[in-house]
Amino acid sequence: MDLQELQTTIRATYGQRDAERGLARTHAWFVEECGELSRALFRQGHEERLHEFSDVLAWLATLADLAGVDLAEAARRYADGCPRCGGIPCTC
Repeated sequence: MDLQELQTTIRATYGQRDAERGLARTHAWFVEECGELSRALFRQGHEERLHEFSDVLAWLATLADLAGVDLAEAARRYADGCPRCGGIPCTC
């Protein structure tokens, strides 16, 4: 699944509920999921990390959608390496 497909699927699955919740409350959920990811990274195993990465990715897609941002377009900023120096690897 690419980023565009993910964002489309998340929108179809949760879009109405997300719109009703609004940007500020959705951001709060996203931040909470980032905290859960942090705990998984440092205190849990691979399966928990996989679960939390997927949750963070889903909430990021929701947040981007509510903000009118296409994640695939945003990702293209890094298509040629570091957006600042252009290097792969970064030489900044």
